[in-house]
Amino acid sequence: MFKMLKYQLEYVWARLGEKGQGVVEYALILAFVVALVVFALGDNTAIGQSIRTLFANTAAKINAAAGTGATGAAPTNQ
Repeated sequence: MFKMLKYQLEYVWARLGEKGQGVVEYALILAFVVALVVFALGDNTAIGQSIRTLFANTAAKINAAAGTGATGAAPTNQ
């Protein structure tokens, strides 16, 4: 798998030169960060549970302040 990725990156670098190399490097960094976030927010991690609870509590407070209740539905204009 890594050998194929290496060949693909070499092809892109050869085609795009220095500028393309920078774009590919940023894309790889972005992919790595996304993979870390997906792992961190997983159901089996304490960080993921903490973040999920934080967002749920924040959403509940916003809904309570807006008067929408616990459903999370947006208020309608009547």
